[in-house]
Amino acid sequence: MSEMSMYFPDPQPDETEPYCLFGQARARPGLGDVLAERLVSLVAPTRAESGVIAYHVHRDRDDGDLFRFYEAWASREHLRDHLGQPYIQSFLAERFEYLAEDLQIQFARMISPVG
Repeated sequence: MSEMSMYFPDPQPDETEPYCLFGQARARPGLGDVLAERLVSLVAPTRAESGVIAYHVHRDRDDGDLFRFYEAWASREHLRDHLGQPYIQSFLAERFEYLAEDLQIQFARMISPVG
């Protein structure tokens, strides 16, 4: 399965904030370092994309197989464009080589100032 079916909530009518999400990835046992390297390889090209405001990957301090990431985009369309990038499609196509379960994604509305 190369594509993730993802529901993109509509921005609320008064929403002018960035379009944000939190994600979680759990590595297969013994593949935490491999997944870490793969996730970090996505950071530089993502941060070079149009519309990206923030893109961060975190590794749990107590569970080396658990990763969380945070993304903020100027719009939902920028996030959709990001997910269509060849390097992201490649990661999605091979993700189960590293993951114990599929990515968990939660969308959020930013309520603090951006800068």
